[in-house]
Amino acid sequence: MNTVEEIVRVLKNLKSAAIFTHMRPDGDTLGSALALRRALSMLGIRCEVLSEGEIPARFAFLDDVREIRRTPSFDAEAYILMDVSAENRLGELQSLFRRSGRRITVNIDHHVSNPRFCRYNFVRERAANCENIAEIISRLGIKPDRAMAECLLMGLVTDSGSFSHNDVTGSTFRTAALCADAGADVSRITYEVFKKQTKARAEFYASVISRIRYFLSDRLAVAIVPMELMKKYGVGQDATEGIVDFALDIDAVEVSVCLMEVKRGQFKCSFRSKRVNVNEIARVFGGGGHVLAAGCMFFGETEEVLDRLSFTVSQYLEP
Repeated sequence: MNTVEEIVRVLKNLKSAAIFTHMRPDGDTLGSALALRRALSMLGIRCEVLSEGEIPARFAFLDDVREIRRTPSFDAEAYILMDVSAENRLGELQSLFRRSGRRITVNIDHHVSNPRFCRYNFVRERAANCENIAEIISRLGIKPDRAMAECLLMGLVTDSGSFSHNDVTGSTFRTAALCADAGADVSRITYEVFKKQTKARAEFYASVISRIRYFLSDRLAVAIVPMELMKKYGVGQDATEGIVDFALDIDAVEVSVCLMEVKRGQFKCSFRSKRVNVNEIARVFGGGGHVLAAGCMFFGETEEVLDRLSFTVSQYLEP
């Protein structure tokens, strides 16, 4: 892995860059990408942020979110990946990345499962990738303005579970304090990202939660989100945000899972855990992530998927 000094040196010497988010972007990948774009622009480096699909509505309050593009508008010298734990997490942008040729490729991430697949890789496990980006921006000699600080704080708040996860450190809080000092409004971020919702989303959420299924003597909880249910309430995939965290608050539950049907016979699986290494479980199915938060894809009929999931989780639970 490269040092932060090496990454900063590479970034400072760039003339142009395309900054990639991962598929189905969350607050950390967007916050990282938009904050770095703003910092590089201040250094006179031409850059833009690319994301494969629609940006979830809850992030629309950010100043620069409307400038995110699906396809590049110029031929960038470098491709910079933000919070992308594996190449396939780029989604439709993967084909563009694979045509990088002699371009400089930079990978800045915080997932323990990251295989370091770029020319330059800075992967430091932290509560949020925005913590890594804040350090890099500081080393670039940039003082964050309010918009940049808001992007960074959004990533910190969302990926740390509002500073409740066990990988939150003093460094996380110090980074958040610097963002607040620069004008970032944590109450606004918390409302826009976690609390603000439509009536349809509230009813959808209640419907999913009421159907949670329990396995392994209630140690495993699974929330299943069929496409038909999303269609019934007129909500998109971003409406599932937070569902996987709900069951983890139940005393007996050690592993919580959300299975979201993305097409017939295919489910996006999100894991959360109190102590079980779900990164290892996700890797069994070709995924990965953090020790206590990870994801993968499942293929098959619902009951078949539940059988495989339950059996695999059982192998990682302590007797």
